[in-house]
Amino acid sequence: MPRPSKYPQELRDRATRMAIDARKDPETRVGAIRRIAEQLDVHPEALRTWVNRVESGQAETPGVATVSDIERVRQLEKENRELRRANDILKAASAFFAAELDRPHR
Repeated sequence: MPRPSKYPQELRDRATRMAIDARKDPETRVGAIRRIAEQLDVHPEALRTWVNRVESGQAETPGVATVSDIERVRQLEKENRELRRANDILKAASAFFAAELDRPHR
């Protein structure tokens, strides 16, 4: 059984995301990992390892949707549109038939 992590996963994700964002900006790139590690009270080499794993593709980027997630959202949005359209049709039909029942018959 592996030993429990010294840092909670939420802290790891947040620190990794902050470091990756800081490294994208040329003005904050130099010393970004060390600076963020100090701010969050994380060992700099631990943060460097987390960032390297994400950048090399060995771990998912925290807070970034994968291609399969994006495709799944598109499918769900399409299904949602179809269901809303079906509901609108059913509402209109029920209103029509309710009006028919309320009319006096000859």
